[in-house]
Amino acid sequence: MPRLWNETIEAHRRDVRDAILDATWSLAAAHGPLSVTMSQVAEKAGIGRATLYKYFPDVEAILRAWHERHVAGHLDQLAERRNQPGRPGEQLSAVLEHYARIVHERGRHGGDLSAVLHRGEQLAQAQRELHDLVRDLCAEAAAVGDVRGDVAPEELAAYCLGALTAAGGLPSEAAVTRLVTVTLTGLRPPA
Repeated sequence: MPRLWNETIEAHRRDVRDAILDATWSLAAAHGPLSVTMSQVAEKAGIGRATLYKYFPDVEAILRAWHERHVAGHLDQLAERRNQPGRPGEQLSAVLEHYARIVHERGRHGGDLSAVLHRGEQLAQAQRELHDLVRDLCAEAAAVGDVRGDVAPEELAAYCLGALTAAGGLPSEAAVTRLVTVTLTGLRPPA
């Protein structure tokens, strides 16, 4: 087959997959993940059930795929902030601020949805990538004196990510900002 034809087919498959993921997320967010059926997904996505089953075996598999795409998007956003111009301490601050906002937003998911989405090896891999990103930034920031150098970067990353987990239960964006400020204060080099 000509290359253009293959690219067109791949683009179509991506579009159908994205439509399935988006339709399922919309239904799960509105009605809870346990009440979503494959028939509802097919109807909302505008495809036949047979087509849907060619892509996914069940609703849980669709939700896992949606979550994988969602988490990858968050990691890309954090990497963008990491790659902004500026000192390593400024980059670290931007990454931690954005991460806290992600955690805050995640805290608004329902319990059923979180139970389905926040498990498995894919999430563990994303958490490792996040930890490595923050650890490397802490090391760079410590090397130029932006953060304390008397604590291993590995420990600083664990401190930051552990502290910012609390953002999921905070009532407002202002509270999230205060939490990030307190966390960054703990990174300052000793006087």
